[in-house]
Amino acid sequence: MVMGATAPLAVRMRPTSLDEVVGQQHLLRPGSPLRRLAAPSEGSTTAGQSVILWGPPGTGKTTLAQSIAHSSDRRFVELSAVTAGVKDVRQVMEDSLNQRDLFGRSTVLFLDEIHRFTKAQQDALLPGVEQGWVTLIAATTENPSFSVISPLLSRSLLLTLQLLEDDDIVALLDRAIADPRGFDARIALDDEARSQLVRLSSGDARRALTALEAAGAHALEAAGTPEDDDPPALVTAEAVASAVDRALLRYDRQGDEHYDVISAFIKSVRGSDPDGALHWLARMIEAGEDPRFIARRIIVSASEDIGMADPQALVIATAAATAVQMIGMPEGRIPLAEAVVYLATAPKSNRSYRGIDAALADVRSGDIGRVPVHLRDAHYPGAKRLGHGKGYRYAHDEPSGVAPQQHLPDPLVGRRYYEPGQHGYERDVAARLERIRKILAGG
Repeated sequence: MVMGATAPLAVRMRPTSLDEVVGQQHLLRPGSPLRRLAAPSEGSTTAGQSVILWGPPGTGKTTLAQSIAHSSDRRFVELSAVTAGVKDVRQVMEDSLNQRDLFGRSTVLFLDEIHRFTKAQQDALLPGVEQGWVTLIAATTENPSFSVISPLLSRSLLLTLQLLEDDDIVALLDRAIADPRGFDARIALDDEARSQLVRLSSGDARRALTALEAAGAHALEAAGTPEDDDPPALVTAEAVASAVDRALLRYDRQGDEHYDVISAFIKSVRGSDPDGALHWLARMIEAGEDPRFIARRIIVSASEDIGMADPQALVIATAAATAVQMIGMPEGRIPLAEAVVYLATAPKSNRSYRGIDAALADVRSGDIGRVPVHLRDAHYPGAKRLGHGKGYRYAHDEPSGVAPQQHLPDPLVGRRYYEPGQHGYERDVAARLERIRKILAGG
């Protein structure tokens, strides 16, 4: 290990060029926007294509930006949305314009966590990006469609980063062990320890290197003061578990265990067992599963398994997903747990889910028919001449709020897609729908 180095291992091991970057090869092909940004500008004052890097933590957003900074001869400025304000942004824009006009240098501005910027702060970026004073590289862990203003989004190329593959994590670990910036070959990993570190990382390079740093320091301390001819201190699975102080779960995000755990989670919710559901939720959280994936599955369960038996379940599930996006982890575990308990204890119905699948089956098989004439659009010129809308009855004019008329195509008259069950709110819907269908049929 580099003696006297105080920076974390993940910082010390950060690549200095794009060629050293592990993973994200879909963004680093020859001629790609990132490759062009990293290439020498050859005195050009023209800004390159601004980009927004969107991906989970630890996938290399900052690494890519700083690698470009080391490789390119462009002026590189870095701001963090956590600490920078509108004044800071405007100052960068003014300096960049001066650098271009006075010295012929183009500027790359790296803005980390752009989703934390307010609309006013993002607006301050627009003139520089639009006029080409700066090339913006912005990083975010949140969906830019919701966290970045439309004018800035439309002027930037959105690049999506993926979680690192297991082989990528192994390459990073091995490099950190051998490299003088890291452990300089003073430690070695046994196979089980390496596998545990890969599982623990869940595709996050920073998490993998942080765990390796703790486990390596633990192994070196246990080995005592080394002599020059001593073999490397061996990092075992026990050393990893002891150093990171957490259970290392057998949970491969890309393998069978991933699907088994999410299956057990969904079936526990469907089976109205909040204890089982919370256990599997905890397994996923502790193993580093993407909380957005968990939130999406909760939303699906609210619609598929609870449905009209408790329509509020979808509202709760969606609110939990929004909360996770706003506050992040570990606090996000709390709204996730609340939603899971609500869904598990709610009455269940899959009738809406079955209804849309039955309707889709008819449409896909060609069992459709034309739109009834009285339901056709009658607002455009000539529509009334064709008889469109003739005979349509406006439901709000009816005493019951329901007009006796046909809404299905002729070949499907009498077809029933939605049949409510007898659980929760759907029991009330069943009684009301029976009355509605009698009115619709003219009864």
